[in-house]
Amino acid sequence: MFHPVSFFIGLRYLRGRSGDRFSRFVSYMSTAGITVGVMALITVMSVMNGFEQQLKDRILGVLPQAIVTNADGRVPLSEHVPKVLKQLPHVTKVTAITRGETIIQSANSLAAGMMIGIEPNQYDPIADHLMVGSLKDLQPSSFNVIIGQALAVELDVQPGDKIRLMVTSASQFTPLGRLPSQRNFTVSGIYDTGSDVDKQLVFTNISDAGRLLHYKLDQMSGWRLYLNDPFAVTELAKIPLPNDWKWSDWREQRGELFQAVKMEKNMMGLMLGLIIGVAAFNIISALIMVVMEKQAEVAILKTQGMTHRQVLMLFMVQGSSSGVIGALLGGVFGVIISYYLNPIMAFLGVNLAVIGGSLPVDFEPMQILAVIVGAIILSLLATIFPSYRAAAVRPAEALRYE
Repeated sequence: MFHPVSFFIGLRYLRGRSGDRFSRFVSYMSTAGITVGVMALITVMSVMNGFEQQLKDRILGVLPQAIVTNADGRVPLSEHVPKVLKQLPHVTKVTAITRGETIIQSANSLAAGMMIGIEPNQYDPIADHLMVGSLKDLQPSSFNVIIGQALAVELDVQPGDKIRLMVTSASQFTPLGRLPSQRNFTVSGIYDTGSDVDKQLVFTNISDAGRLLHYKLDQMSGWRLYLNDPFAVTELAKIPLPNDWKWSDWREQRGELFQAVKMEKNMMGLMLGLIIGVAAFNIISALIMVVMEKQAEVAILKTQGMTHRQVLMLFMVQGSSSGVIGALLGGVFGVIISYYLNPIMAFLGVNLAVIGGSLPVDFEPMQILAVIVGAIILSLLATIFPSYRAAAVRPAEALRYE
């Protein structure tokens, strides 16, 4: 279906004649439009990917990604992890955990959060965000806690201060009536992830958390699963678990946030993709003008033996060349601008301190390739109708007044 003569003539028409400045201008603007559209789409999508990855690292890296427990929310405390949990796909590590919703009270303020009981001798992602203290401070019966920087500011506490944790799920009868289980804890450390998790999660020893929740000494809330991809919980939640185990994951606390981020990224991609669509319509306009101008030349080519298919390919080559050149240039410029985006913003005097000092950028090669290929296909589809009209030219009618 491909003929070299159509290719060479199509490229010759793309350059145009010296006197045909307006047609060349429209053609160049079509190429520039696709270049700008692809460049903007790649840049914005790379930044959105960076923000999404940053949220995954800061929130889902610290928040329990998945927990397996019984129907009553308690499982026997054991050092031996069930093999069935280790064999689940995407699972990299399994640890014991005790958790419960709690009210946090200081001398000056009151807040609500989630208490996480962990083993201090096992690695926990919160250790990478510690500003003060160590996980080794969370020894059994020490009743120490590690809280977030934002929560420490809200409660107006420092390391060494006392805070009171109260859990409404475990209450006890007193002469004053039924009161929630509560106990004073000492702030031994402060972490900072740069997200709203800092206001909610407090970490303590797993046995101390169990005592506050009125668990038996050999009980815990469940098994905490670490995943190589937090978004794999959708797939894992469909796998049936033995012993009537119950599955819960981060979507219960942060599902709406990541759904909103995903929707925002899709909408930004759609809006910027419309720029490429407008540029494709410019290709149609430019090619129709060329077809009207070249009718006599097309008629002469047909009289010399050029077939209907060759004429069709001739104008498709000319029109799609603008899309191919624009898509490739836009891809190159988009990657370069995304890579140097933070220095460019600093040079323009844009203050990025509000979002942490820099814009996160994450390249996805397949996504970039899909944008470039999509722009090329869209520009190719835009050439079909004008090329078909050119191929339908009748030599006798086109040359009647020549």
